[in-house]
Amino acid sequence: MSAAQPEREVLTWELYGQGVRELAQAVADSGFVPDVVLGIARGGLIPAGSLAYAIDCKNLFTISVEFYTGVDSRLDVPVMLPPFLNAQDLDSAAVLVVDDVADTGKTLELVADFCAGHVREMRTAVLYEKPHSVIACDYAWRRTSRWINFPWSTEPPVTSRSGVLDA
Repeated sequence: MSAAQPEREVLTWELYGQGVRELAQAVADSGFVPDVVLGIARGGLIPAGSLAYAIDCKNLFTISVEFYTGVDSRLDVPVMLPPFLNAQDLDSAAVLVVDDVADTGKTLELVADFCAGHVREMRTAVLYEKPHSVIACDYAWRRTSRWINFPWSTEPPVTSRSGVLDA
């Protein structure tokens, strides 16, 4: 690895399987039983689905939030994207909000604010939490300050919305 490229955390599919089971076990061991697993699209969808299966929760909702536009490149603030979740669908529910990483924590903070006043209880679960996150997650499998290569987003897309792919 060149000196110019910082060391990265590399999550393989096999390690992901182990990590998500350990994260699910932490949720189960805590006694928290969510009525709804709420996955933050896009990065949180795969962990949310896996956790929902592992903790036997059939109510899986999604919320789309855009923040990252590339490696260490992000918008000023995260924004919700349509289709929008109806917050009333969460009324009086125990909700487990799931994302792949709490980097700045601002995405989780936005979703927590969205859920406020509706949910009975909300907890957060991530595969990775970074030390500078503004949200302290209830469940985190690993903590790191490095950039993370996730198995679902390491390879470039096979097609592009603009029709042009980088070579």
